[in-house]
Amino acid sequence: MMNRCGLITVQKEPVPLKSIEVELEVRDHVATVVSTLNYQNKEDKAVEAVFVFPLPGDAAVCHFSAVIGQKEIVAEVKEKQEAREEYDDALSSGQQAFLLEESEQSPDIFSMKVGGLAPGESASIRLEYVTELAVQADDGLRFCLPAVLNPRYQPQGSEGASVQVFSVPASLVPYTLCFCGRLFSPRPICKVESSCSLDPLQYLNTDQTQATVKLAAGHKFDKDVEVVIYYKDAHQPTAVVEAGQTSAETGTLMGDPVVMVSLYPEFPQSVMSSVDSCGEFVFLMDRSGSMGAPLNNKERHQTRISSARDTLLLLLKSLPMGCYFNIYSFGSSFQHIFPQSVEYSQKTMEEALKKVEEMKANLGGTEILEPLKHIYSHRCIPNHPRQLFVFTDGEVGNTKQVLDLVKKNSGSHRCFSFGIGEGASSALINGLAKEGGGHAQFITGTDRMQPKVMQSLRFALQPAVEDISVTWDLPTGVSVTVLSPPITSIFQGQRSLIYGQLTGKSSEATEGSVTVKYSLAGRPSQSQLHFSLKPAEDTGLTVHRLAARTLIRSLEMEDRELRGRQDGGMKEKVVQLSVQSGVSSCFTAFIAVNKTDGKVIQGPLVRRNVPRPKLRGGGGMSRMAMVCAAPASFGMDLNQTCVRKAVAPNKKKKGLPSYSPFRGGNLLGMFRSKQETQKEATTPKQTPRDPFMQLVSLQKASGCWTLDPHLAAALGKTREEVEESKPATVNSEVWATILALIWLHGFKMDAKEEWELLAMKAASWLRAQNAPCVPECVDAGNALLGCSVQKDALML
Repeated sequence: MMNRCGLITVQKEPVPLKSIEVELEVRDHVATVVSTLNYQNKEDKAVEAVFVFPLPGDAAVCHFSAVIGQKEIVAEVKEKQEAREEYDDALSSGQQAFLLEESEQSPDIFSMKVGGLAPGESASIRLEYVTELAVQADDGLRFCLPAVLNPRYQPQGSEGASVQVFSVPASLVPYTLCFCGRLFSPRPICKVESSCSLDPLQYLNTDQTQATVKLAAGHKFDKDVEVVIYYKDAHQPTAVVEAGQTSAETGTLMGDPVVMVSLYPEFPQSVMSSVDSCGEFVFLMDRSGSMGAPLNNKERHQTRISSARDTLLLLLKSLPMGCYFNIYSFGSSFQHIFPQSVEYSQKTMEEALKKVEEMKANLGGTEILEPLKHIYSHRCIPNHPRQLFVFTDGEVGNTKQVLDLVKKNSGSHRCFSFGIGEGASSALINGLAKEGGGHAQFITGTDRMQPKVMQSLRFALQPAVEDISVTWDLPTGVSVTVLSPPITSIFQGQRSLIYGQLTGKSSEATEGSVTVKYSLAGRPSQSQLHFSLKPAEDTGLTVHRLAARTLIRSLEMEDRELRGRQDGGMKEKVVQLSVQSGVSSCFTAFIAVNKTDGKVIQGPLVRRNVPRPKLRGGGGMSRMAMVCAAPASFGMDLNQTCVRKAVAPNKKKKGLPSYSPFRGGNLLGMFRSKQETQKEATTPKQTPRDPFMQLVSLQKASGCWTLDPHLAAALGKTREEVEESKPATVNSEVWATILALIWLHGFKMDAKEEWELLAMKAASWLRAQNAPCVPECVDAGNALLGCSVQKDALML
């Protein structure tokens, strides 16, 4: 009979993972993360533990090791199939082995296998990665430790296999998390915010450029650990030169110095205050079953789809007259409101809003590829740049196919992406914006969707930056090989990153410069940075690893584009670079084998799948607490225990298929569609719309409001009160619009980001009316509503 002591899953199976410890170190905008996973086998049989988990999609995984007793075994990077075979051979020989590999479908999912953990034995697994912190629209630097991995929907007929996730409710996760961080910055650290409970920020010096943060005890695994860091004077361009590895060959990426340049182009205020009246705005909304989940755990009545409906209302009210728009929604299939984009008017806006009100999370799975193909199949409208807004909880399995399609069409549009809820794929959300030349936002914890989306609409309404070029001025004898993809988009206040490999030496000059030139609203502009060629002393190989990761991702995408047209030469380049730099790729894996202690693991290994937390109301597959990790093609009963046979060294089995949790039958697709389709068979009753959203819903496409009982009710007045206070010489629409603007400024300044664009449209409409007695109207409106808003504040 199996020993049931220690950690167990809801299926009463022991779990060998006891705890996870995460140490974060942030230097300016670069984070180094070290995770230690502590395993202990409390069973009376040897086990193989399998853990599928998320990492940031742009992370460069650069170290993997295991400590057993007093011995550390450091993994090497090898070609993936070679690593899998070495792992299988080691276990077949009775040796301990450890394997870490990236999913071939999505770079933000990893699988770790701890093989040959003897009864009573403990092992500490150390995983290290580096990543750049994304700049938020409010200038904060966002770090996210993904704690939630939702099942990924795999569309039928797509390439590769689904990622198999073994999940339990967050409250039943049978291991603990400890998280702490150290922050170092050349500028003072103003504050740190988090979606989780943190201990108070502790400064380590008087100028507040160093600090520590720590996750408060009792983390429930019901959300990702998100930390947003705010620096004083965040928009400072920087350049860091890092010396090459002394043991690496000169002329290679790891042997030569590498420079990382961070630029923050600043746009003139005249450009920032203007709004383009042209553009084609296409909104693509996820309506899969998982969008019926609560947006957060505090306001469970507010579902992701209801928040998305309110967001679409704000977007449609904020669009400028003269533009074009359309709305798509998708699940297992997709729908569109208009056959093709239409001109924005009162009629088309009302028609669209009527359809938006009817949207539910009832379209099944998450198949985003087909609606994107349909959008791209339509020709762009001359003189109306296409702006694509994608809203999704990111639970897709074919991430790389989606990103390849967006990149292929990057010349015809900008893509703004929004990850909704905990566990949204960072690889998908960030990748859509990166390949589409737009901006990414994540809506997690208690975030409201609307302000973040409106920040991105502001970016979309900025004039597109064109004719971007990068030039270097380096001393004689020094040259640079740019490792980053070409810069395709620049936004006010957003960072542009460039990595370059420096070759050669100069006997005299010690300084270089880089200049980014571009055209903004028809005017030539540039951003220049001078930097020292002297290498920094405290960066280790962080910059080299980030540069290697950047180049690896570019080569992987190039390989997918050329697949079938060449003989695998691009894959060989990726493998060579990955092995040389020690940074993971989709073609390589980390492998470690304990060959020295001479012990042989006896008997069969029992497979234990370590569960991930899932959120209530999530995707269809997540209702299965745990399933066996055997591929469906093996023909195994999902209720059986998975057993890996271990044989004596002299009976090593050759030619066995190497098992990967990323291969095999499409278990997720098999279960998810039916459950997701049933997700919203019964829709909760709609809560009454609050006065703010009621006021917004009453605005006309032109920007004005009309005087009626609905407006009066939203303002908290009767129709008679509103009409009696109107100055005699003013028409009712001007009066109604001034009242609406006064109410917004007087009562909703905390939500200004949400209504600022529609207020600008209203003020523009008012100015076009040349209405008399505007000061008198403002005074009368203040008296009626009990406010003291100045005329200048209303932009009149």
